[in-house]
Amino acid sequence: MKKCSIAVFCLAFLLFAVFFIWPIFQVLRGGFIGFDGSLTFDYFIAIFRNRSYMISIGNSIFVATVTTAMAFVIALPLAYFADRYEFPGKRFFTNIVLLPIMLPPFVGAIGVHHIFGVRGMLNAILLRAGVIDSAHLIDWLGDYKLIGMCFLNAISLYPILYLNLVATLANIDPSLDEAAGCVGCHGLRRFFRITFPLMRSGVFAGVTLVFIWSFTELGVPLIFDYNRVVSVQIFHGLKEINDNQSPFALVSVVLILSLAFYLIGKLLTGRQDYSMMAKASHAASAVKTGFLKKLMCCCSFGWVTFVALMPHIAVVLTSFAGDWYNSILPNVWTFDNYRTTLAHPLTIPSIQNSLVYSGFATLATVIFGIMIAFVIVRSKLRLRNVLDAMTMLPLAVPGLVMAFGYLAMSQKGRAFSFLNPVANPTMLLVIAYAIRRLPFMVRSAVAGLQQMSYTYEEAAQCLGCSPVKAGIRVTFPLIIANLLAGGLLVFSQTMLEVSDSLVLAQKQQYYPITKAIYEFMNLLGEGPFLACSLGVWAMTFLAIMIITISVFMGKNLGAVFRA
Repeated sequence: MKKCSIAVFCLAFLLFAVFFIWPIFQVLRGGFIGFDGSLTFDYFIAIFRNRSYMISIGNSIFVATVTTAMAFVIALPLAYFADRYEFPGKRFFTNIVLLPIMLPPFVGAIGVHHIFGVRGMLNAILLRAGVIDSAHLIDWLGDYKLIGMCFLNAISLYPILYLNLVATLANIDPSLDEAAGCVGCHGLRRFFRITFPLMRSGVFAGVTLVFIWSFTELGVPLIFDYNRVVSVQIFHGLKEINDNQSPFALVSVVLILSLAFYLIGKLLTGRQDYSMMAKASHAASAVKTGFLKKLMCCCSFGWVTFVALMPHIAVVLTSFAGDWYNSILPNVWTFDNYRTTLAHPLTIPSIQNSLVYSGFATLATVIFGIMIAFVIVRSKLRLRNVLDAMTMLPLAVPGLVMAFGYLAMSQKGRAFSFLNPVANPTMLLVIAYAIRRLPFMVRSAVAGLQQMSYTYEEAAQCLGCSPVKAGIRVTFPLIIANLLAGGLLVFSQTMLEVSDSLVLAQKQQYYPITKAIYEFMNLLGEGPFLACSLGVWAMTFLAIMIITISVFMGKNLGAVFRA
């Protein structure tokens, strides 16, 4: 067992060294090493002297901060209600409230155009109500683009915070709240003095992921046609990657800022250690409430879900629209968009490509995730905690940084030039997807192993089973729900991956779904309608998956999103 654990550790370390550390090194090397091979800070300093770059960085920080704050305000009460109260339709509401996490902001941004555009749904409603007149239409997406991006990111990413907070609340010993109540500490005072401090780990995990994700979100500003954020600046800088060091320096700044934000968050939410028993002394039970609280819980979940899915509802409506201009609903309804989309040369190949990329990436993460989880939970290897921390690192590094690093390491003349995506991005996309989503699989498998008693494996070994055979014959069937949930989560996340897909897929024949949607959006005339039609297929597929995943893992799904 020890030899197997060492072998898994060495293999995992090698993979991370080559496909995680090396791409990051290539980014830093390009930002701090001049063309003559000497160390220089000129490119790095030039970023802070460039007014355009500084405005973009400032806008990105603003978007990330406001997005995180809005997501926290949405997620905290929902998590508290879900953990503490019983109300009608609870299982249904706690499932559908997770749907936005599978429907990326990139897709929702398309629908927002038909809601908040000058001739969109909102202005049509205001016109019909007499609030505004046709001569003074509000350009919501022109005057309030930054706030619009914050709002869209928040209603798409709040499930990450919600899942972490629910998982954290479920692990708090209810006897602590009961003890506080016995000494007269009730209501909000008890929440902020007892409960919230014990939620710090969940708060940190969720806040960190939401902040870093929204800080480097690429799809939303591209669809909003807003160039003054750092992610779009990097995306446009890809054309100069061979002749200009500025894109490398800008990505280096983003990487350093992301790590700095991570450490600041760790200090702010994790500087105090509140001791608690490893496991609750008894299981917490949801409180049966009166009519008003039940109504409040149902309305909270229903309203948040409706608002969060509103952009995607607009995408669905747009996919059936033959014309949607200056009206509350489409003026003409048609199925032609779906027929045209399926007949377009981009559609079927992009679906096939995404299935191939995601399928192989999921297979790789399942295999390596199970092996790593066994070492973390079942072995006595001294470095198992190092392995655990190492596998979580991709969650703390922006996807855009990693995609840029993969592109840099595969340029002509480099050691990994055989992976150059200009020729064929398949291998690099599979690697990028797998490395970035491996944490989800590891956490799912770890959660399953921690819930299962080791005595089952010991009993099998006492009857003559080898450790490996006991794992396959006994352990694997008992944690199959966790493994299936982790695999589905990885697959669904990679199917609509944005950063890697937009950066690495450069030939039309290799476009995945997200790149095809982006290309459709840039087509004049029927382009947006075709993009929405393709988006609906992806949304339906992923919505079914998240419901399946949540049924398998329940509250334990929050453990997957640990930074």
